[in-house]
Order: sequence, then C-alpha cells, then structure tokens
Amino acid sequence: MTMSWRPTYRSSKFRNVYGKVANREHCFDGVPITKNVHDNHFCAVNSKFLAVVTESAGGGSFIVIPVSQSGRLDSHHPKVCGHQGNVLDIKWNPFFENIIASCSEDTSVRVWEIPEGGLRRNMTEAVLELYGHSRRVGLIEWHPTSSGILFSAGYDYKILIWNLEIGEPVKMIDCHTDVILSMSFNTDGSLLATSCKDKKLRVIEPRSGRVLQQASCKNHRVNRVVFLGNMKRLLTTGVSRWNTRQIALWDQEDLSMPIVEEDIDGLSGLLFPFYDADTHMLYLAGKGDGNIRYFEITTEKPYIQYLMEFRSPAPQKGLGVMPKHGLDVAACEVFRFYKLVTLKGLIEPISMIVPRRSDTYQEDIYPMTAGTEPALSASEWLSGIDRDPVLMSLKDGYHRPNQLVFKAPVKEKKSVVVNGIDLLENVPPRTENELLRMFFRQQDELRRLKEELTTKDVRIRQLELELNNLKNVSPNNV
Repeated sequence: MTMSWRPTYRSSKFRNVYGKVANREHCFDGVPITKNVHDNHFCAVNSKFLAVVTESAGGGSFIVIPVSQSGRLDSHHPKVCGHQGNVLDIKWNPFFENIIASCSEDTSVRVWEIPEGGLRRNMTEAVLELYGHSRRVGLIEWHPTSSGILFSAGYDYKILIWNLEIGEPVKMIDCHTDVILSMSFNTDGSLLATSCKDKKLRVIEPRSGRVLQQASCKNHRVNRVVFLGNMKRLLTTGVSRWNTRQIALWDQEDLSMPIVEEDIDGLSGLLFPFYDADTHMLYLAGKGDGNIRYFEITTEKPYIQYLMEFRSPAPQKGLGVMPKHGLDVAACEVFRFYKLVTLKGLIEPISMIVPRRSDTYQEDIYPMTAGTEPALSASEWLSGIDRDPVLMSLKDGYHRPNQLVFKAPVKEKKSVVVNGIDLLENVPPRTENELLRMFFRQQDELRRLKEELTTKDVRIRQLELELNNLKNVSPNNV
C-alpha cells in the first residue's frame, strides 16, 4: 500500500538561493552616507553608476560613482549639489542610464545628466528643475514603460505627474489625506498602488486620478506596497495590531480583505519589500536589520513560500537594486543589492545566487526581461495608450547601446496650472521649515538679480566710457 506524503514545501529551483557578499575590494568605502532618518533607500544603482545621498552641510547632495570604480572613495569626490534642502529620494531613469532624478525638502524635483565616466567636478546645474509641490517632496518614481514620465509625491499629500518632454506637471492626483509612503506600478504602468499614512491602501488609475480600489487597513497598518508583476496581486509590508511586523497579500481587484497575512517577527524597523517578477521571488529587508529574508510567490496556496535568509551582523540603512541587465549571468546571479552600512561609511554589494554546476546559460532562471528601451513616449502614454515593456534576453550579455538621447525642453518661467490650480502661485508657508525654504529660494533669486544688476551696471559704465571717448574724439575731427 502506498502512502501519499506531501512535503512541507514545493520543490523549487530557488530553494537553495544564497546571498554572497562581495570581497572588500569590490565594496565602496569611505562614503559619507546621509544620517537623515527619512524612510527611503538613499541609494540608486544601474549598470553604469551607483548614486548615494550624502551627509552635507547646507543644502542637499548626492554622489555618483561608476559601478566599476569600487574601493575607497576620495574625500574630495565631486557631488551633485544643486538642492537647497536635504535630498530625500533619488532614482535612475530606466531607459537613459545617465539620467537621474532627485527630490528634496526644498520642494523641488530635479533631473540631472551625469557625464560618461562619472563626475569630474561638483554639479550644480540640473537639466530640469521642476517646481509644483508646496511642501517637501519625499518620493519619486519613473514610469516603467514610458520614456519621459516621472511621478513625485509631496508632503502636500499630492502626486504630480511630470511630462519631461515639456518639463511641466500634466496631472495632479489628489485623493490622499496624509503623507504618501510608497508608490508602485503594475507591469505596463496602467495602474498605480499607493500606501499612505492615513492607513489606506489604494489602487489608482494614474491618468484619470480615479481610485479603483481602496482598503482601510485596521488590523494590518500598511507601510510599503509593491505590485507582483502580472499576477494581479499586491504585497504590502506593515504592522499588525499586536505591533509585530507583517506582510499581506491582496487581490488588486478586491481590497476588501487580504488573501493572506503572515507575521514576520517582533522587531520595529520598517520592512522594505523587493519583488523579482522573473523568478517570482520576494525579498524582505528590515531597516536597521542585518538580514534579508526571501520567499517564493505562487498563485496557489500557500501563496507565500519561505525559502531562506541571508544573515549579516551589519545593519542596513537602505538598499539599492541592480537592474537585471547589470547582473552576472555567468555566475547565476538573479538579484543584487547594494547595502548601505552607515556606521562604516560602507556600501556592500550582495549577490543572490542560484547554485548550478553547469557553465552554460540557464534559460529557466533568466526569462526574457524588461529591457532598456521604452515601449512608448510620454505623449503616447498620456493619450491613453498602454504597452507592456520591451523585453530583452540576457543570453548574450548586455551590449546593445541605447541610441536614445535625453532632450530637456527649453523652459520659460511661467505659471503652472494643473487641475485649475496655479501651483507656482505663492502658497503661504505652513511650517517653519517651509518658511525657511521659501526664504532660501528668495535669497537665491535676490542673489541672481543682484548679479544681473551688477553685470548691467558694468555694461552701462562701459557704454558711457565709449560714448565719452566718441565725444572727445569728434571735436578734433571737425
């Protein structure tokens, strides 16, 4: 008689994935990582550059280091330092590897173009300066398939959609009643999920600003939300009513109840979720923890299957994630974190590796993945078109250079009207911080006007002298 025996876990090719910390010479050392306590990663990475928000006196700055130039950072390494307030978030454009956006306490969003090979001197001039929020801007997110669309979320509880082809905000999403904590897009960017301090989880149609689904999370206080690729599911991290850290899985078309809730532990740091749609793996990293847990997400029960945990004694402040085309395919690397260790001024790459004996390309762990080519332009997306990402194979390594060139629009200062509201109208400051920011902005404007006056004065004096010379010369000629 044969007994039916069910193993406690499904057999999975990712069962034995392990985390491997890079050798010391491949780490980035001596980086003055920001001490800001804002709950962001302060780190962004792509196949060319690593960007990290740094501690700086007066204004906000971040550094950009070519990924290949690991080792000890020179203390005079040039910075990107145009903001007047602390930088709160930075994100690389997924299609232009030299373009990075930053947002700050100075209420602005800025777009920078990093020269090939990295910075040789401090950069203060942004390609675009975007003003539209009345309070500090805490989050930015690039649209996943359109080349010129950027989302920003401010402490004015608004999300602005910027069309970078014209350098203007084209839409304001105004459905939140408190600070927006996170934003996540579905695969084609037709839906936006947000978590908010008002304890609500929302699924929004970004072009119309319509809230399609909303959950009031009484038992599970949501902190972060992430779309699970094309599964029509959302995953949130948060806190249970007993103050334990928790994850919850939701159906994006019905947020009345989570499909499943799972307690993680009793620690207090925020849990950052990272989802890899190619492998269906979810990584959970707690702020201030040293470990990263990973799970496999499935469409049938138990939905969330615990795999393993990467452990390290050094606590992480934030984590950057390398895009797929920057991974080492020959080493069967399926994910790579860049971990910020503030106390040591250290950034450690951590590779998640599937152990395989064969040296050949592993088709099953590297399906076609979203590449570096946009599926549509900003104007196409705004007109209502949705397209899935343009996929690429990692088989032959990533060599194809992007032929696109980022063109910033030439802008004149004028009023910015979105939804009938002039965003650049003088908004009265509501806090001391806002008053200071407004003061600094006006100081900058005064400085610029004074410089203009001085140059005009000099020009006037030159012209007067020339006129006098002409007068002096002319009587002799008579």
